[in-house]
Amino acid sequence: MSDKSGANAMWGGRFAAGPDAIMEAINASISFDKRLYKQDIEASRAHAAMLAACGIITNSDARAISEGLLTILSEIEGGTFEFSAALEDIHMNIEARLKALIGAPAGRLHTARSRNDQVAVDFRLWVRDQCDAAIASISALMQVLVAQAEAGADMIMPGFTHLQTAQPVTWGHHMLAYVEMLARDKARFADARARMNESPLGAAALAGTGFAIDREMTASALGFDRPTANSLDSVSDRDFAMEFLAAAAICGTHLSRLAEELVIWSSAQFRFVIMSDRFSTGSSIMPQKKNPDAAELIRAKGARINGALVAFLTMMKGLPLTYSKDMQEDKEQVFDAADTLMLSLAAMTGMMADLKPNPPALRAAAGAAFSTATDLADWLVRRLNLPFRDAHHVTGALVKLAEDKGCDLDELTLADMQTGHPEITQEVFAVLGVDNSVASRTSFGGTAPANVRAQVERWKEVLK
Repeated sequence: MSDKSGANAMWGGRFAAGPDAIMEAINASISFDKRLYKQDIEASRAHAAMLAACGIITNSDARAISEGLLTILSEIEGGTFEFSAALEDIHMNIEARLKALIGAPAGRLHTARSRNDQVAVDFRLWVRDQCDAAIASISALMQVLVAQAEAGADMIMPGFTHLQTAQPVTWGHHMLAYVEMLARDKARFADARARMNESPLGAAALAGTGFAIDREMTASALGFDRPTANSLDSVSDRDFAMEFLAAAAICGTHLSRLAEELVIWSSAQFRFVIMSDRFSTGSSIMPQKKNPDAAELIRAKGARINGALVAFLTMMKGLPLTYSKDMQEDKEQVFDAADTLMLSLAAMTGMMADLKPNPPALRAAAGAAFSTATDLADWLVRRLNLPFRDAHHVTGALVKLAEDKGCDLDELTLADMQTGHPEITQEVFAVLGVDNSVASRTSFGGTAPANVRAQVERWKEVLK
């Protein structure tokens, strides 16, 4: 059994007996919320300094508290701190140790504060740090993708719809598509960070406090823009964690889509890319195999982050104001999702930095399946002034003719072409090559190499 007297001392005199082993196991959160130790100590030092500045505790008590908390920080980081499940959570573990270190002044730290606003500020600080970490890691991946785009600005590859060859594009354009996605991910994390940057410290249990505290002071000390405006919302709000999870889930989805392409592209059937040995594994039975395991795991980890978001939303959806113990279950989902996202971003950054495209295979695939048919239809509109629907019909008939002949569009004769429309001239063959096709896509956002280079320069400037 645990040291019940220790637990009772923290709870006060309300309970005559401590919890049994099962209650302790379900009630304790120290096994996971100990990750909040830095934030808890930082917030407690800010709170103690404010209490002293407001004349609520003495300066000497505040100094003792601050020095004791720094000692605890060094103990935790040095691996000598003993965490106790009997003390439930990181807050009570630190407070108990503080009392052992400095005695009576430790009891003054919790003045004008509750574990409700304490955990709210700790968790918010932790999630804020994770937003910063995610933004930095996404930027690193974007830089790698921009480098790939710059190297492959002219490299022809097939563009797909329905995983069927659609029109030729450039490798650089394809890489920059993911840069755009990741830029939105960065913006989501930055936006969530800005919205969560309010301090709940000082809301106390739920109603505020009768002590003349200075919430602006603690908010400023902890890097918040302002204190939260409603004490009920302050202790019950977990929107900041939900927004973080939503941004993480969307980012994980983008990583999963790229991972899926890497799995497909590295297969023997495609041979579009060569994956680094550093991010591949072999088979225990088939010596020829090179499996894109890192990409497959990133694909799966996206589902794990999605699961964390759904679990968190489900946990919160039925809770009345204000705090309920259910909210103890909020942290493990966020901790796991944050770890999973950071690992996925690091692995994808490494894979994409090492990735080598296979230009001959990409070019061959780009010209297959009549990928320049739209260029033919566009030529009929521009040169013969056909309505696009008529041009579409003529092109479809010529594609059918090429299929019957077992050749591509640019291998048809001029006579063959004129069976579709008698005014077609030799000039049409100039638009049927894949290079001409991509070079013609000069509309803003199009795949033309000149566009790609311009976008590469823009992103290099943005990501400096």
